Amino acid sequence: MSDSTQNLKKTALNAWHRAHGARMVPCVGWDMPVEYSGISNEHRAVRTRAGLFDISHMGQIEVAGRDALAAVQRFTSNDASRLHTGQAQHSALLTSRGTFVDDMLVYRLGNGHFLMVVNAANVDKDYAYILGQMKGFRDAAAVDSSSRYALIAVQGPAAREIVQQVTGVDLGSIEDHWFAHGEVANARATISRTGYTGEDGYEIFVAPAQALRVWQALVDAGRDADLIPVGLAARDTLRLEAAMRLYGNDIDDTTTVLEADLERIVAWDKPEFLGKSALAEQKAGGLARRLVGFEMVDPGIARHGHEIYADGERIGVVTSGTETPSLEKAIGMAYVPVARTDPGTEFDVDIRGRRARARVVPLPFYKRPRG
Repeated sequence: MSDSTQNLKKTALNAWHRAHGARMVPCVGWDMPVEYSGISNEHRAVRTRAGLFDISHMGQIEVAGRDALAAVQRFTSNDASRLHTGQAQHSALLTSRGTFVDDMLVYRLGNGHFLMVVNAANVDKDYAYILGQMKGFRDAAAVDSSSRYALIAVQGPAAREIVQQVTGVDLGSIEDHWFAHGEVANARATISRTGYTGEDGYEIFVAPAQALRVWQALVDAGRDADLIPVGLAARDTLRLEAAMRLYGNDIDDTTTVLEADLERIVAWDKPEFLGKSALAEQKAGGLARRLVGFEMVDPGIARHGHEIYADGERIGVVTSGTETPSLEKAIGMAYVPVARTDPGTEFDVDIRGRRARARVVPLPFYKRPRG
């Protein structure tokens, strides 16, 4: 093991991943499994059966106190007052310009208690930002509680039947973006019906000391359903098919919520929140660019950073792109001028010096079957 690997942070499941043949890579300071049995195999397992993910590198920040709701309302874009205890919502931390500090899930644990799950690369930055925004809220405190949690996800059509075998919590009573507390494999846990794959599934919060017990119980419970462990590479192809924006690729501090086509996480009718004025001004003045989905018409795979051209001029850049195993086509997302965002509009992607045609298509690329 190299010195650089030794300096990486490790989840409570690191030894299991290594013992079971995972290919490990550095990921935002963590030693993480990128794949086990191949990206295509893992991707298709989640779409057709179920996959098991270690996402314990994600960060958790809690805000509590009598002024907690007011504070969360101030520094997030969505309306946390609409959340019932036991409910979660997609939201964002924004700059005064309406651009992303990060996107996150906000969980309401109680009347004056909120948990935010943030991107692994942004934990320290987000925590410092939140602390700065909480000045003036006398009865509210924020804590980086990331070390208290291991986070395990089960995603796919068979997710419910697998997880139900190891918990007494009635999973059928948990609606999308709701959560419940109980035991999983005799460990205290929070079970959230959320995910980052486009499939139905659950994310399970447990203490790191109990993570291996819960993980192994899920592995055992999933044998008949052909549950397999899934790495970060397939997680990325899955989320791209579902058009879920990735911080650092599709959204960052240069892109606004409106440009990212995420107005659904903006609560216009709540009182002032950080970035609201800038977003309102941008909405009134009209957007110059917007994120779109596209599929390749010509042979070739568009990748992050590839430039986009139309009429001989550079008009944008690919933010995410790959050839997905279940759709079996090359797809991507990119920021382009609003005039070129209608479905069917074509442009060229520069793939290593070769121009290849692509066509705008509606997002998401994939929607899971209902019922």
